Amino acid sequence: MAIKQHDDVVRAAADWWVRLREPQANDSETFEQWLAWTDQDPRHLEVFERMNDLGEQLSKLDRVSRQGLINAFARPVSPQRRWVPMAAAASILAAVLAGAGYVAWTRMGAGVATQTYQSDIAQNRDITLPDGSKVALGAASAITVRFDGDQRRVELSRGEAYFQVVHDEAHPFVVTAGDVAVRDIGTAFDVRRTGDRVAIAITQGRVAIADRRSGAGAQATLEAVAGQRVSYDPNASSMTVGSMAAEQATAWRDDRLEFIDEPLSVVVDNLNRYTRTPLHVADADLGQLHYTGTVRVDAMDGWLHALPEVFPVRVTKQSNGVVLSDAQRSTHH
Repeated sequence: MAIKQHDDVVRAAADWWVRLREPQANDSETFEQWLAWTDQDPRHLEVFERMNDLGEQLSKLDRVSRQGLINAFARPVSPQRRWVPMAAAASILAAVLAGAGYVAWTRMGAGVATQTYQSDIAQNRDITLPDGSKVALGAASAITVRFDGDQRRVELSRGEAYFQVVHDEAHPFVVTAGDVAVRDIGTAFDVRRTGDRVAIAITQGRVAIADRRSGAGAQATLEAVAGQRVSYDPNASSMTVGSMAAEQATAWRDDRLEFIDEPLSVVVDNLNRYTRTPLHVADADLGQLHYTGTVRVDAMDGWLHALPEVFPVRVTKQSNGVVLSDAQRSTHH
């Protein structure tokens, strides 16, 4: 590619990178125009992804390091040319400083963009989608986002995510987690998936929640509003509706995990997303005991120390983690 043509593509990629993050870029027309631009030349998406790489790295650095990285990305091609025009780099930096968190998208068929995001153990992650919707991804969690001309779909394959959705009636925003589908009706909500169990807490507006199991019947869909929490247990005949304050629903973002009448096995599975010293429940009956309370992920040892005061459990530290066993059974043996 000639230098001038290359610079033109870079400028266009930088422009798209910023445009997709502007508040007014919530309409599907902007997104479809971006898809059309990436279709024009395979180099367009390649350069756009380089912009994303720069943005991802910039968001993690201090001011001095950011400038050094910009200089590295703007390495000279000739004495008169640079790979990234400084005006484009400045635009990218401004977008990053404004809180951009978008990463590269891949194409899967005409008019469809998909991306998988995931986080490591004990690592939360903030994401901004092309439509302006924001996702806070909990530790050891994964989502796949798929946008096409008609729908915005997110699949939560594991863990937890908090969604602040830009509402668009013409393009529904639907989150699936196992057998459960949550449809946005202008809202913010939290979804946690533990195996096949799902918990949804609504912090703003309302959602429609559907049980996707075959033959579930007309009663399988319900609407929930802010302040409500819906629990789905695949072994139960229906979803359970309770209450939960907004600060409880998103407490995990401040290193506090909130549980309301949940099996100890579910509690342990979620704690394991925040610790590299895994917890194991040795007895199935123990895992079915229900727990309500708060666990600070930065003070898990204290919670384990107090647990035998609440449940008949014995806590044993081993080389491969911490084992929770039935104290009465341990005594008999």
